[in-house]
Amino acid sequence: MSDTPSADHMEPAPPRQSQGADAPAAAPVEKAATPPKKDESFLSFLFWLVLGVVVLRSFIISPFTIPSESMLPRLLTGDYLFATKFSYGFSKYSLPFSAPLIPHRIFAHQPDRGDVVIFKAPPGNDVDYIKRVIGLPGDEVQMKGGQVWLNGKPVPKVKIADFVVPVSPNTDCGPGFETVDAAGKAVCSYPRFRETLPGGKTYDVLDMGTTEQDDTGVFIVPEGHLFLMGDNRDNSMDSRFPAVEGGGIGIVPQDNLVGKAAVMMFSTDGSAEWIKPWTWFTAARWSRIGSTF
Repeated sequence: MSDTPSADHMEPAPPRQSQGADAPAAAPVEKAATPPKKDESFLSFLFWLVLGVVVLRSFIISPFTIPSESMLPRLLTGDYLFATKFSYGFSKYSLPFSAPLIPHRIFAHQPDRGDVVIFKAPPGNDVDYIKRVIGLPGDEVQMKGGQVWLNGKPVPKVKIADFVVPVSPNTDCGPGFETVDAAGKAVCSYPRFRETLPGGKTYDVLDMGTTEQDDTGVFIVPEGHLFLMGDNRDNSMDSRFPAVEGGGIGIVPQDNLVGKAAVMMFSTDGSAEWIKPWTWFTAARWSRIGSTF
């Protein structure tokens, strides 16, 4: 018989020597990070988006629309403008829905005569209005024969070319002011004048004729208030009228300021129709876009 052992009786191989004590231990296997759920990512994005819009509109710049003709000729119904929110400081009226989170006006700055301002109108203080600053605290303001008198002196008012604007869904002429232009198109033609305030600020106003508000008593502007007027002098319920809900605004507290008109972002004559996309372009008043105040 052979002395060679069979496979069934082979001796086991000697054990392998263990590694030295200085050999590094095997690195633990890290568990893969769980990616955020899509819903959580969307909600986070939505939160930061809303917060960014709120901050932008509350403290930097915000859009406003013009619903009436009280500021003709500078502003037409259908104009859309940006107003800077930081120009005069911040108050609760700077915030959405006038949230009472700022108890007093901070970083307050007084407007200049001639500024076009957005503000909350008394007495309800819940509607945005837009007018021009005429009188500052301590000023005496009066109307005589349709001319502004400021601190006992008349504000220069010079007749210039009539203001002409095409008739459209956003422009309805007053009685006696509708005519046709050289092309035969219906237009409104209004008497226009240029006023110059102390300090040199000039702007155009409309004066349709003699009205009751062309002659007033003397208004003395209290501290912390403003005397505001519309450029369309015969179609503006402004500081010449007592503060009444849906009527005049009286002399407005500066705490009610919301912003300063800065730049025109868009303007439409109101003839656009959603089902006719080409009218979105034909209705635009392109020449007004980008104009500043």
